[in-house]
Amino acid sequence: MQPDLRSTTPIVQRADDAPDVEFRPPAPVPHRRPLNVAEFVLTAFRNPLELWGARAYSEPVVRANWLGTPTIIVSDPAAIRYLLVENADNYVMQPLRQRVLRPILRDGLLTAEGALWRRTRRAIAPIFAPRNIAGLAPVMRDTAEHFATALGRAGEVCDLSVEMTRLTYEILQATLFSGDIAGEPAEFAAAVAKLLRTMGHVDPLDILDAPAFLPRPTRALGRRSERYFRALIAATIERRQQALARGGAAPNDLLTLLLGAKDLARSEIEDNIVTFIGAGHETTSRALGWTLYLLSQAPGERALVEAEIDSELDSLDEPALWLQRLVHTRAAFEEAMRLYPPAPSLNRSAVAADRFGEVDIPAGASVLVLPWIVHRHEKLWADPNLFRPARFRPGQRDNIDRYQYLPFGVGPRTCIGQSFAMQEGIIALALLMRRLRFDYAGVRPPLPVQKITVQPDIPLLMHVSARR
Repeated sequence: MQPDLRSTTPIVQRADDAPDVEFRPPAPVPHRRPLNVAEFVLTAFRNPLELWGARAYSEPVVRANWLGTPTIIVSDPAAIRYLLVENADNYVMQPLRQRVLRPILRDGLLTAEGALWRRTRRAIAPIFAPRNIAGLAPVMRDTAEHFATALGRAGEVCDLSVEMTRLTYEILQATLFSGDIAGEPAEFAAAVAKLLRTMGHVDPLDILDAPAFLPRPTRALGRRSERYFRALIAATIERRQQALARGGAAPNDLLTLLLGAKDLARSEIEDNIVTFIGAGHETTSRALGWTLYLLSQAPGERALVEAEIDSELDSLDEPALWLQRLVHTRAAFEEAMRLYPPAPSLNRSAVAADRFGEVDIPAGASVLVLPWIVHRHEKLWADPNLFRPARFRPGQRDNIDRYQYLPFGVGPRTCIGQSFAMQEGIIALALLMRRLRFDYAGVRPPLPVQKITVQPDIPLLMHVSARR
């Protein structure tokens, strides 16, 4: 049954125990007039988060037109459910998104479509079963604890964006490869960093729907890093396959599980490793950085998290349980992903004409479900622009509609690594905040910028001091 937007009741989530003084995190101010073509292209290149006008944050559906293509921004939870779950087969990945990501991710799960996507998802899903993810928790804990200790000795001020990228990379390579990487680990890390700087950057030619054979200058610098990066991955896979063929003991990590998956070609395994590193590693590092920044600006909330960590961790030997027990820590992490969603846009293109409520969707229309907007929508959240972790604490978390909070997407294409990312994020956050305190040291507030993720426009400088 199609949703009727006229009868949709706004789901306004409230937090009665919010502190008296709350932090309003930095964000672009929605514009009040339509952008012309030149302004749109320049803004999309500079920061797509600045594209959206005030109407998008207050209306359930906003219609627009881009170069003759109908564009529909949908924020109504019932409509999101219909589009991305109930009739998901009618909505494929938007061509612009594919032009940006597919040259790097190729046939990885994030960019695959149709029969290839279904086969890949079916093959990979068992790898991310709860038992396997829980089994990785001790590795995550040990890696994060070692990192926190080293960070405390490194100096008083650090760029948290860089440090969180290092941390999540170390966790990923420990859980994905068990440290068994062909080549020098430092060179591999540098290749990953350079690839991520170019990955997901929207080129003006992409926005203007230029033919694929025209080179995209903004991504040209990443080609050499991509070739080197893929060569190392191929060599690492070859080494692991040889070890498995000899019948020797192999690490029980994600790479071994991937090689044991049915129906995946060697090239598809490589593509999905690139996807895990490029998408999973980057999104979690940004979520951690924003969480620590937000807590640095909200001393009362930080005190709640620190007190919880201090009282709970000594009695929790199994780190897989931290996600359930550290309710204040998890609430702060989830609220950070509401304000700064790691994946800020879910862009689709309609295969066939469709209709929901009184909204007609022509075939070929762009249908945009934007977590950046949905998470800040005036009809869905009380005081949406305030940092308020209480929204996600027990007793209030259940008031949030499934389709108004989308940090990992929704429907058949929900992020397959969601449980991995949540476990990793809470374990890392708990160990960092147990040992260290982070106070913002930048000269001005960081503004969020959309690339493949939502990231700060300036170094996220933090004064780091020891707590224990």
